[in-house]
Amino acid sequence: MRRTRTTGALALAATAALTLAACSDDGGTGDGEGGDEGITIGIKFDQPGLGFMEGDTPSGFDVEVAKYVANELGYSEDQITWEEAPSAQRETLLSTNQVDMIFATYSITDERREQVSFAGPYFVAGQDLLVAADNTDITGPDTLDGKNLCSVTGSTSAERIKEEYSEGVNLLEQPGYAECVTALIAGQVDAVTTDDIILAGLGAQPSNAGQVKVVGNTFSEEKYGVGLPQDSDQCEAINEAITKMIDEGAWQEALDTATEGTGYVPNADLNSPPAFEPCA
Repeated sequence: MRRTRTTGALALAATAALTLAACSDDGGTGDGEGGDEGITIGIKFDQPGLGFMEGDTPSGFDVEVAKYVANELGYSEDQITWEEAPSAQRETLLSTNQVDMIFATYSITDERREQVSFAGPYFVAGQDLLVAADNTDITGPDTLDGKNLCSVTGSTSAERIKEEYSEGVNLLEQPGYAECVTALIAGQVDAVTTDDIILAGLGAQPSNAGQVKVVGNTFSEEKYGVGLPQDSDQCEAINEAITKMIDEGAWQEALDTATEGTGYVPNADLNSPPAFEPCA
């Protein structure tokens, strides 16, 4: 039976503690209550470098942060059930208790706070551009007039550039960012736009390595939080786990692995370390 319905977590903690005392190796290796029950974590399955599922093996920066936090809460890796959390379904997954928490490039916003709670952020991204590795004339959102810009269907990222920075940009929509990168490498578009770390994760894929680069001129602030049910009491414990991950260097190691070869450097002012939002 899955656990971590958060408000019930403390009540279960005493039971879990007794279980751990009686059975020394039945749970995770962290300091949390854990126990012999599992935890279900929502991630993206289609974002290389962040949340990606190949067979039954998840990978990416979001996944590494999720595994570290789960371990600190007392859940070993084999106690985690990974659930796909598409953007449009994240609030529903949390409010209906289909998942215990979500790590899925999930930006903290006031509108979402009306339906769910957040710990973190564990990373602060920003909207940016991915261009060909040898491109020198696209340096930011205001240099796209006359250029072809790709984003995914339904995203507002590209439209924002057209409305606020380069009215003459030509927009092209694709079903996913992988298709946008394919179009970029083929010369069909001049740039791709979304959050910088998502672009870096795509650029780090072996098939794209060395052919594209992140411009490195962000023009928004996206605080990636840990999505929780609204009645959760795990926020403080999760923030402590994230702090420990950063202090131990595991956070930086996971980030470097996810973006290797792209030259990507996150905004140091916003990520050294990210400033946590109030848990209440």
